[in-house]
Amino acid sequence: MIVALRESVRWRLHELSGSRVHASLRLGPPHHQAFGIVHGGVYAVAVEAVASEGANAAVADQGMIAVGTSNTTSFLRPVKEGWVDVVAVPVFQGRTQQLWQIDITRRDDGKLAVRGELRLQNLPHPDAVQDADTVASPSRRSAQG
Repeated sequence: MIVALRESVRWRLHELSGSRVHASLRLGPPHHQAFGIVHGGVYAVAVEAVASEGANAAVADQGMIAVGTSNTTSFLRPVKEGWVDVVAVPVFQGRTQQLWQIDITRRDDGKLAVRGELRLQNLPHPDAVQDADTVASPSRRSAQG
């Protein structure tokens, strides 16, 4: 999540694994759209950030990273202010892609405010690709030389 937004929402990460992520945010007037409720973009960023953390945790030991390819965020109930809990769990974790479901609930009444879905592509970690290129380059040069 963008550093300034994390600070603004008092981002708290309670649990992080490749099978579940739980974070909480404190939302209020600085996050409102023109009609006095939290702007949907705040939720879309939270959906992407929380699921991305879990997806990357799921593939890190394979020398991979996960990058978002599709973010669908549905706004079900408004939030004016207060703490919300963001919980992400995988729906599907495959060799090349992952699909995560994210629920954002209002802490004061436990009601679901937002449901998100994030699809991610699993890719080789950039450092692993760079290391492979560095190792392969000398042999390619000597074969051509």
